[in-house]
Amino acid sequence: MHQRKYSLELIADLGLSGSKPMSSPLELNTKLTTLEFDTPTNSTNDDTLLENPGPYQILLGRLMYLIVIRPDISFAVQTLSQFMHSPKYSHMDVALTIVRYIKNCHGLGVLMKADWSGSLAVFCDADWTACPNSRRSITGYLVKFGDSLISSKSKKQSTVSRSFAEAEYRSITICLAHWLV
Repeated sequence: MHQRKYSLELIADLGLSGSKPMSSPLELNTKLTTLEFDTPTNSTNDDTLLENPGPYQILLGRLMYLIVIRPDISFAVQTLSQFMHSPKYSHMDVALTIVRYIKNCHGLGVLMKADWSGSLAVFCDADWTACPNSRRSITGYLVKFGDSLISSKSKKQSTVSRSFAEAEYRSITICLAHWLV
């Protein structure tokens, strides 16, 4: 399953057909913050709010449609969706970076293999204090049935973890609670 035509239309609509493709949807160690978080930490910050958040919101809506068949962009798009109501110019730049990444691999999708191995594998991980605004950790997991991906998810943990080990433990319990209940 893929959305090649939809991806190419998105790239063309944004006028990014001639732009350089990106190799990843989100640069390493990118920390997106709100304007309120920036004010006390950096008084010379020129990253201001978008005057009209409409185009940003429309772009994110279009990217959310792709998440169903493009799990590789899901974390980046979900991170950007936290800033829907008050996006900054840096958020729009990251959204355009995701589109440039899609340009690099517009034919990717989810492959469901016909052969059945009968094995269910679950992988989970946590990124300790990944959110600079709330200091909460991010949990991510994916579930494979044989060689086919059947589910993936990433979300903020509900509480602040005091250590990396605690964040990992919470990640495992969230994953198991979701799949064993």
